[in-house]
Amino acid sequence: MLRLMTAAALLTATLSAQKDIVTTAVEAGSFGTLLRAAEAAGLVDTLRGDGPLTVFAPTDAAFEKLGKHAVTALLQADNRDRLRAILTYHIVPGEFGADDVLGRFALPTANGQRVPVEMNGDGAAIGGAGLVKTDVRCSNGIIHVLDAVMMPVLDDIPTVAKAAGSFGTLLAAAKAAGLVRTLAGDGPLTVLAPTDEAFEALPEGTVASLLRRENRAELKRILSYHVIAGRVYADQAVAAMAAKSVSGEPLRFGIEGGRLQVEGANVVGSDVQASNGVIHVVDRVLMPPAAARPAGRLVVGLFIERPSAALAAQLGIDRDSSLLVTGITPDGGADRAGLQRYDVLTSLNGEAATSANLDRIKQDVGYDGAIAVRYVRRGEHDDTSVRVGVERH
Repeated sequence: MLRLMTAAALLTATLSAQKDIVTTAVEAGSFGTLLRAAEAAGLVDTLRGDGPLTVFAPTDAAFEKLGKHAVTALLQADNRDRLRAILTYHIVPGEFGADDVLGRFALPTANGQRVPVEMNGDGAAIGGAGLVKTDVRCSNGIIHVLDAVMMPVLDDIPTVAKAAGSFGTLLAAAKAAGLVRTLAGDGPLTVLAPTDEAFEALPEGTVASLLRRENRAELKRILSYHVIAGRVYADQAVAAMAAKSVSGEPLRFGIEGGRLQVEGANVVGSDVQASNGVIHVVDRVLMPPAAARPAGRLVVGLFIERPSAALAAQLGIDRDSSLLVTGITPDGGADRAGLQRYDVLTSLNGEAATSANLDRIKQDVGYDGAIAVRYVRRGEHDDTSVRVGVERH
């Protein structure tokens, strides 16, 4: 009798393995909501494809725990992207039996996020859901049955960072640099996120200077140095030891004192998931290496001298922090910006207009950079601002 039952069980398993995931779920009779959701999300063909796939399948009773109104809302066309994000969080590319699943701390889902695997007093939990049944073999993969619907993170990187409450300066900087839309886009991205304390540790005045409009290009370069294309989790960073930042410079990862570091900064929080990427919290603002500057002399296309005491008095300006334009190079940076002979420069990138400052600022912004210049033009303008391009001669 025992031999006959074993043979029957083997026959049932063999027949099940000849049917794809969708057909197996339909015949089981307890996955009606899951199948309706898969159809609404446009995932039926995926579940019928070649695979192999591992599907963590919530039962109808599992969906009921969400509440009738919540399920009805998810099935609406307006929520298709949200529904698809949730369902793909239940799909893992490849075939993972129960032993494979329980031998891991997390699994990479088709959603892009990792789903955690945990052992607790009640047994195994996948993304907070309990395993009801395992190893239902199908022709294109395997099904594990869940008693709850797993929920991925549905908020994007800026939203997750804002909710954390410790990245106010980073978000303000991203806004000033015009990067919020990028960080909220489809991605995926990996963000090395300095805390507010990390920004406070910079030399006094650094943050205020970077947030000025004229320093937007430098701020964008610094923030882009904190971003990597794609999702790079902590264990992947350790294995790779390096990654290329969006700004183009390499980032080096390593382990020091048992702690993950990137470019000497400590990763104090890792693998914070978002709908469009992953965040690693760092305790220091990373500064990209100085950009290589082309050989040659940097010029702005004007000739200057200190204004006379009489002119400074007439214009009501400080003679020691202003410069008189004595000549303009045709078709140079100053000419194209609209400066004219006898204009008096009163500010360079928010600093005093002196020859020493001009020489230093030219080096700071470099070739193809620009300097925000405030000037006074007698009889026409009073304290006007333009951006003067820097060229290499």
